Amino acid sequence: MPSFDMAGPWTLHPQVAVRPEPFGALLYHFGTRRLSFLKDLRLLAAVRRLPEAPSAAEACRSVGIREDELARYRAALGTLAGSHMIVQRTPSPLDEAP
Repeated sequence: MPSFDMAGPWTLHPQVAVRPEPFGALLYHFGTRRLSFLKDLRLLAAVRRLPEAPSAAEACRSVGIREDELARYRAALGTLAGSHMIVQRTPSPLDEAP
C-alpha cells in the first residue's frame, strides 16, 4: 500500500460503525464484514475528528498527537485506509479556508 496521505481529508467509510468499548472501540464495516480494534484512545479521537478536520494530520494534532508521534499514527491510519475503514473525502470549501 502506498504511504498514507496525512495532508488529505479523510472520513469514516459510510458503512462503518464505531462501537465504544472499555479498551477503546470496535470499528465494523458492514460492506466487507471486517472488524478493527482501536486500543489507542488518541487514535480513536483522531478517527472521530477526521470528518471535520481539513487533513488527517490536523485531526491528529487536534487531539494532542505531537509531531514526533505522527509517523506511528500515519501507519495506523494507513492500515485503516487499507481495510476501507476510512476513506478519502472530497475537500470542502471550509477545508481550504485560511
